Amino acid sequence: MSYLQRKLNESGSKDSKSVGEAMDQMYGNEPASPAAHPQPIAPGGRAASTSSPEKHRTPANLAQLRRTLRPKLLKTPDEADSWRRDDPEKITIITERLRQIVGALQKSPEFRLTANEFAALTEMILDDVLGFGAIDPLIRNRECNEVMVNGPDTIFAEFKGKMVETNIVWDDEDHIQWTAQRIVRPLSRQLSRQNPMVDARLPDGSRVHIVTLPSALMGTTITIRKFPDKRLTIDDLIKFGSLTPEVAEFLDACVKSRLNIIVSGGTGSGKTTTLNVLSGFIPDGERIVTIEDSAELQLNQRHVVRLETAPPLPGMDGKTGQLTIRDLVRGSLRMRPDRIVVGECRAGEALDMLQAMNTGHDGSLTTIHANTPRDTLARLETLVLMSGMDLPLYTIRRQIVSAVDMIIQQTRLKDGARKITQITEIQGMEGENITFQDVFLYKLPGQRGNEPGTVSGGKLEPTGFRPKFVEKLEDNGFRLSGRIFGVGTTQTGKQI
Repeated sequence: MSYLQRKLNESGSKDSKSVGEAMDQMYGNEPASPAAHPQPIAPGGRAASTSSPEKHRTPANLAQLRRTLRPKLLKTPDEADSWRRDDPEKITIITERLRQIVGALQKSPEFRLTANEFAALTEMILDDVLGFGAIDPLIRNRECNEVMVNGPDTIFAEFKGKMVETNIVWDDEDHIQWTAQRIVRPLSRQLSRQNPMVDARLPDGSRVHIVTLPSALMGTTITIRKFPDKRLTIDDLIKFGSLTPEVAEFLDACVKSRLNIIVSGGTGSGKTTTLNVLSGFIPDGERIVTIEDSAELQLNQRHVVRLETAPPLPGMDGKTGQLTIRDLVRGSLRMRPDRIVVGECRAGEALDMLQAMNTGHDGSLTTIHANTPRDTLARLETLVLMSGMDLPLYTIRRQIVSAVDMIIQQTRLKDGARKITQITEIQGMEGENITFQDVFLYKLPGQRGNEPGTVSGGKLEPTGFRPKFVEKLEDNGFRLSGRIFGVGTTQTGKQI
């Protein structure tokens, strides 16, 4: 305790205000409570400006106390890794431990901590030990979709598609590191100088990407893509205007008829959400194997096998213990899957995925980063080449045409809304080119041309083209009305 008292006295001498005075100024005279957390600035909460909002910083004395006490409250560094911020029993345990330590410190005449200060300190400690530090209020805020930490002094958040800079900050780099380690440790992943970049997830499935020093020049960077508490369904997408009931009926028939489908789109466009909804159409009696970097898919079927990549063991040769997406795709073929759902193809596993689609694993689903269906096909060619197989381009294109039936393009519009903007059929080969045709296209009122709209207010409309795989849908018992496709006029197929 003498060391702790000395550090508190040193920090106290640098600040003319006592801890109590500083806390009173920051939180007011009312007893502290969870509502006393600095609240993020909501969209539209401040005028557009290049300057940052006024930050809510923890007073220096209290920040020092917080930093010194949090490791002392745990018997082992990983004791609270599986504990939750909303668990009353664990909250009581940590609070009592804190009360005992602070009680011992209060015996020193130089140490002063009022009831108001202790309550505020308790909330901060609980956030650090049981939650996710400074950003815990954002994690618990259901209106927040994404959290981006750009070092200790800058935290952005997304609310309803709009990005805003919050007034929340970390105490220092050590504070971020504490939370980062709490995130990765339960997953047996390592964040260190030897491994400065890590993919992880929160207990609720939210995706996390962390980059630390020396690569992160402004301090440790944390990007969290949150998932809604309630799993979205096709009815939710219809209500949000992402698609129409007619398109939903069409997609249901496509998935149940075992078409191979790629969901493409840019970062944050909603690919995984759409993939999750499509997976919900798979009948309960089928064996589904999901393969992801960080497990995000939430399938309700009973017969589901969930696989996740594994990093190499630390301190080894960099390969021992590692399992990549490609390893898992190959392994899944020996698991008698009826459906293979790959969270994202981003390298050589694209070839293995195409091979699976071509060898009896119809109805497979995956996502690819691309801005248009045309770009999706070009990127798929590139990913196959990344497998290390020296295949002619014509052979790769034949593989793609044989394997992929349809591309669903997901787009984040200029105003932040996420929509399905194109549903495109892969028709075949014409010479050395792949031909494809839009079946549905997102259009604004009065819009002409064959390019999708870029702002909200439009609708996913049929192009008047009946896809060639309609016969396969009918063979599986789905006789879709011609009105779904807006049958009347047809368009010439496109080429790549």
